[in-house]
Amino acid sequence: MTVIRRNKANGKLYTVKLICAAMLASFLAGREQLSAELVMNVQEDVAVARKILQSWESEEKLSEERVLHVIVWRCQDRDFPSGYRHRLQQIMLHIQDFYRKEMVRHGLGRRSFNLDIQPSGEIVIHEVVGHGNWNDYKKSDGNRIKEECAIVLREKGIRVDQETIMIFTNLAEWDSKKKIFSHKSPYYAGGDWRKGIAWQLDSEELDIQNLSRKKPLITDGEYGRISLGKHNSIFIGGMAHELGHALGLPHCRGSADETQFGTALMGSGNRTYGDEIRNEGSGTFLSRAHALRLASHPQFSDSLKGFGRRGQAVFRDLKVIPNGGQKAFEVTGCVEGWPPVYALVGYLDPDGRQDYDARATTTAPDQHGLFTFVCDDLVAGKSASLRVVACHANGDTTTIQFPYTVGERGIVDIRTMKCLFALREFSKVLAEQGVEAARQAVPHDKVASRYAVAVLRGREKIREMVKPDRVPRSVDSLLLSRAEPTRAVVGWAEPTYDNLPRKDPVLESGGKLFESGIFAHAPAEHQYSLDGAWRQLSGECGLPSQVGGTVIFIIYADGKEVFRSPIIRPGKTETYTLNLTGVKELVLVTEDAGDGKATDWGLWLAPVLTR
Repeated sequence: MTVIRRNKANGKLYTVKLICAAMLASFLAGREQLSAELVMNVQEDVAVARKILQSWESEEKLSEERVLHVIVWRCQDRDFPSGYRHRLQQIMLHIQDFYRKEMVRHGLGRRSFNLDIQPSGEIVIHEVVGHGNWNDYKKSDGNRIKEECAIVLREKGIRVDQETIMIFTNLAEWDSKKKIFSHKSPYYAGGDWRKGIAWQLDSEELDIQNLSRKKPLITDGEYGRISLGKHNSIFIGGMAHELGHALGLPHCRGSADETQFGTALMGSGNRTYGDEIRNEGSGTFLSRAHALRLASHPQFSDSLKGFGRRGQAVFRDLKVIPNGGQKAFEVTGCVEGWPPVYALVGYLDPDGRQDYDARATTTAPDQHGLFTFVCDDLVAGKSASLRVVACHANGDTTTIQFPYTVGERGIVDIRTMKCLFALREFSKVLAEQGVEAARQAVPHDKVASRYAVAVLRGREKIREMVKPDRVPRSVDSLLLSRAEPTRAVVGWAEPTYDNLPRKDPVLESGGKLFESGIFAHAPAEHQYSLDGAWRQLSGECGLPSQVGGTVIFIIYADGKEVFRSPIIRPGKTETYTLNLTGVKELVLVTEDAGDGKATDWGLWLAPVLTR
């Protein structure tokens, strides 16, 4: 009996194994089919994008070529790093080849940035000597160094504010005996399709030949004990990464199907550049989203057609629908633009991390401008934004942005996005024709119409407001946005209530819409006389998702601070409920968090006084 039972058990186990194997085979076959379909769709989109782009470029070809200008800068009491000309030549050619190979891999041809090459084959490298000594400079002195370079380059007919340039500084220290490295170089960049600047560092141990070296180990002031090869990966990769910013690329980790190629250059790929040479990983790749954007950059296209004009794109008939069991969504619409829009990039950007973890999805418009984005690479438990970037054939871009949220279980909430889509025509009419015309454009959607009516109320020329210390006792609550302040000042534009002073006027923050609120661009102050008539103030505060900025919100009651928010960034709001019993004067303050007031669009959201 024991033997018989064992054989039966083995038979059942064998049957289970067969079933599991069949299920696994079916699953893998399904994955392979989906993967094949994805690859085919991507290839088709890239082919469409390239066809549109080549049609534009072939119609007219200007002979002038845009080049990347390379500058080496040193302070007065230090020489340039040893062997800099040969090393930088090899480094820049290596980075140029990296971009070219990645463009080819994406099916976009042998495109890369142009270097200023002399007839001898050497790169033109401009030398600049700064006005100060080593101790006079720090990491934040990028603009100071740029201005010192601008004087020298201007004499050579180069305007730093009209070209794409890389400045290598000698603000690094390398002890070749002790193998210790540190630096205080500016190390950042920014730019677009017409101009840009990247600040880099140079040091004598930075050499393409050193990328393969697992030994010696060195002590890096920022990264600790690492191999000389990894040190070179980080800083040569950093050169490629910051150049990407100078060419107009934002941070992005790419799409889910690209992880097999390593780490995205504009994600954290600056730290993995060349890792594959040491068999320490897959290295770095250029994401499809960014390859598509670079394809029309004048440096990559060798076309200056339309260089003097900004691109314009109009999005129509935008719709959003959930799919994948509500764990994904699709956005469809129509885009028209000049110059032609050849590709669209969608950045799925979860809250935080400064775009480093932004996913990307790409598509191309058909002959009628119709497009569809499949958005399925979402991060659970995060509010997020979808930034849709229309890529124009002359290199420029047009961007629109909409919020969404994803619950802890991965269920996506697209209600705010759907509502904002419904409000687009209303907002357009309001911006172009004014309040009276916009009354006729209020959307039929019941939810969207509420926010449209609130905006119209806020835009009234003669806005009815009440003094909070004179409201009858029979009134239990009062929206603070409808209360008359004794003083109201904002850091930009004019005091505004229940709407934003821009083309997209609806109050939105942290993926939520609000019918009432106070625009308080930092630095701002709103004072109210209460005369002890109110018991409580409650509400939220935040920033619109479509802007950057950092803000601190503070509330004073009779001169005493009763609320101070942490530093607030787009994507999250802060709530408050305060006891105002006996308070005679209320002051709402918005500060810029110590980093300047640019894009600090502070919002007091749905603040309400109650008895």
